[in-house]
Amino acid sequence: MANNRIAYVLLGLLSMVVWPALSQQPKNVVFILSDDHRYDFMGFMDKVPGLKTPNLDRLAIEGAHLRNAFVTTALCSPSRASILTGQYAHTHTIVDNQSPAPDDLMFFPEYLQQAGYSTAFFGKWHMGNDNGSPQPGFDHWVSFKGQGVYYAPTLNIDGKNHKFNDTTYITDLLTSMSVDWMKEQAASGKPFFVYLSHKAVHSDFKPAKRHEGIYHDVDFNYPPSMFITATDSSRSYREDRRTGLGAYPINEKDIPLWVRQQRYSWHGVDYMYHGATDLDKMVIDYLESLQGVDESIGAVLNFLQASGLEEETLVIYMGDNGFSFGEHGLIDKRHAYEESMRVPLLARCPGFIKPGTVIDQMVLNIDIAPTVLGLAGITTPSQMQGESWLPLLSGKDIPWRKRIFYEYYWENAFPQTPTQFAVRTDKYKFIRSQGVWDIDQLYDLEEDPYEVNNLIRDAAHQSTAAELNQALWDWLEESDGMSIPLKRIKAKRKDHLFKGTW
Repeated sequence: MANNRIAYVLLGLLSMVVWPALSQQPKNVVFILSDDHRYDFMGFMDKVPGLKTPNLDRLAIEGAHLRNAFVTTALCSPSRASILTGQYAHTHTIVDNQSPAPDDLMFFPEYLQQAGYSTAFFGKWHMGNDNGSPQPGFDHWVSFKGQGVYYAPTLNIDGKNHKFNDTTYITDLLTSMSVDWMKEQAASGKPFFVYLSHKAVHSDFKPAKRHEGIYHDVDFNYPPSMFITATDSSRSYREDRRTGLGAYPINEKDIPLWVRQQRYSWHGVDYMYHGATDLDKMVIDYLESLQGVDESIGAVLNFLQASGLEEETLVIYMGDNGFSFGEHGLIDKRHAYEESMRVPLLARCPGFIKPGTVIDQMVLNIDIAPTVLGLAGITTPSQMQGESWLPLLSGKDIPWRKRIFYEYYWENAFPQTPTQFAVRTDKYKFIRSQGVWDIDQLYDLEEDPYEVNNLIRDAAHQSTAAELNQALWDWLEESDGMSIPLKRIKAKRKDHLFKGTW
């Protein structure tokens, strides 16, 4: 923890330094995407005592921490499609993990190719196809089928499958292959774009052998909101319902029914993954698997520094969505609570980004495409709904969004979570659950960061609820999101995921 506090102090000191004039924009981009990495599970965030992520910390200390980054859908395929297209899920229509991609979708690396960039993809695609075959926009392709595996992977390399041995760890393999490809590009002198898309840290969590057991005694603090949905007769955790909350205001009456009931499902703390694990073990496995991702970042940074490319290469790190570890009695993502929709986002390029930069504006996954294209001098295409945050990196005071919008569409395979629409400001969040007879939610995020005091019936907040509800419908109407883009899929409903009666 001491090292994490030092990192915070360094960030603060660096932000006060008068930095020399920044150089011209970098020409290369390395975009590193992890899976299910929540926004605060980084060493310098001091969330998990003892957690060490020196390379994530290095990105923040030597670059920028965009600490209010969100996804517009907290689910793998829709979020990845939003990153690649710069569009909301209801626009690109990949609304779940099974929906195929429309043939006319344009991925932003295709524009980079047209501008003379060499492009490469390494890792998890999981968006629009299930066989790992090459996709548009990439000159070099390395991927795998579906979610992939941590050990002994089979990779599709430029259209041909290659099987690796039992000791091959997927995070290490993808990293070494991406670094080798960058070495080739350095010799060519062409600008390049790398999309390094890790399987980690998606369940079933499996760390590299060298990391097994390093967090066996981690002191993970259960989130205070974990106990508010528990009942005396059925909860498996016996702590007092107000553990960690003290006099903190809780509105138990207006906790949505679907949240209470999900506690005893596949994605709830009392029946997680059909009883295959428990919360303590899951956190340990997650943290140990995260170490491989952190080392991957370090390998990329070290290569760029050793090769002399770091001044002309922007490195961006992001998670595809967040993850719950007991908040509201839930695990997983999908819902519109902070731990689900909020993600880590870091950027580093010496000479272009002032060390210790902290950006407070709310940025989204749909902003990645316009940002990367902006570096290449490409005007944001008209179909993209995101904005470039390049000006924010250089400290410019520009008009920026005051609200962000969120959507999640009910899945046949995981029906515990209903369709969710949400709007968030710096102060408030309003959540609608569509298609179920249940209560809406309104939270004052400044006063209630745990999101346990639903103000939806509070007389003093009726005008705020009405205003945000109106803004939500206006957004859907203006962005052509008033219908759900249903598609024929083969997924079956997993009724075995439930314990008891739904």
